Amino acid sequence: MNYEPISKIIKKKNFWKYDFEINDKVLIPRPDTEIIIDQVLKIYKNKKNINFLDIGFGSGCIILSILKERKDFRATGIDISSHALEVCKINANRLGVNKRTKLYKSNIDKFCLGKYDLIISNPPYIKHVNLRYLVKDEVKYEPKLALDGGLDGTSEIRKIINKSSELIKNNGKLVLEIAFDQKKEVKELLKKNGFYINSVIKDLANNDRCIISTKIEK
Repeated sequence: MNYEPISKIIKKKNFWKYDFEINDKVLIPRPDTEIIIDQVLKIYKNKKNINFLDIGFGSGCIILSILKERKDFRATGIDISSHALEVCKINANRLGVNKRTKLYKSNIDKFCLGKYDLIISNPPYIKHVNLRYLVKDEVKYEPKLALDGGLDGTSEIRKIINKSSELIKNNGKLVLEIAFDQKKEVKELLKKNGFYINSVIKDLANNDRCIISTKIEK
């Protein structure tokens, strides 16, 4: 049986309010990830000129959707995949937000450009050993780079939190997507790096999915 997702075949996926071009080198945007956009729009409902960073932008579904919703926002995105960079640039042009978007091929450890009001990320957070238990379409047709969170599932999250503590402005927000069973560990990592935990948001299946925090220490 062929488990290839329809969105991979037609190379397009609807996310939030928009259609995004995708291919086999970028992760298929998922409904649960729309939580990040919803929360960002609520947090900054009455604020303008927000400069934010998206770590691991993939197809650009998060960063570009936020820019479409808020015409006064500016964004920087980084991803280690050159394929993601190409796809995200195409989507940025299609959605007409390319002039407010700066995209870089970079590892988070090496990135040191700018200070941000907000940092968002949907990082790889699945334990390496658990990749074999995913449904076949996720393993076979998705880039493992976008799924593999290392031995404990938090290797990339650790890097993001550590670096975000340097890249984020004081009182800036960090919004992270996490696995359903990572809340306790990620909250501890955030606190160690000077972040205050604002809230943990549940997904459509009532699992912990998104942590919102604020940088309170330099």
